[in-house]
Amino acid sequence: MTPAVNLLDSLGISYELVSYDHDPGAASYGTEAADVLGLDPDSVFKTLLVELTGGERPGELAVAVVPVSGMLNLKGAAKALGAKKASMADPAAAERSSGYVVGGISPLGQRTTLRTVIDELAEVLDEMHVSGGKRGLEIRLAPADLITATNAIVADIVAPIGD
Repeated sequence: MTPAVNLLDSLGISYELVSYDHDPGAASYGTEAADVLGLDPDSVFKTLLVELTGGERPGELAVAVVPVSGMLNLKGAAKALGAKKASMADPAAAERSSGYVVGGISPLGQRTTLRTVIDELAEVLDEMHVSGGKRGLEIRLAPADLITATNAIVADIVAPIGD
């Protein structure tokens, strides 16, 4: 199984795996998961890696987890993580750091443990979905369990698409 699943098993956290046939031509991996699985896009979260500048650790990578119904507010992520600025990490750097391929990056079981911020919308949900560590594999779990497993900060880091 994937490192994400192995981590949840080692922590004794309850989850459900949900898989689907990934379309390599899909424009958005998270939106594809929501559409194919018939899920509310507010309950499916994408995992993004950001590079922080102007904080205690310039150049530090961090993880931001936001619903696929919105987009990451980089200023909000930087503020939550105590940096002056956040920018999207280079995809190759994200893959090296996480050990996963883009489109299958899970917030769980990454090769390098990074600070993580999860959008506050997660806290109002009974369950949420995040990548299971490969394209076409989602993990359904309680938001509190994801927060615990990743030692995450919870903050308002999402902006509606189009803002």
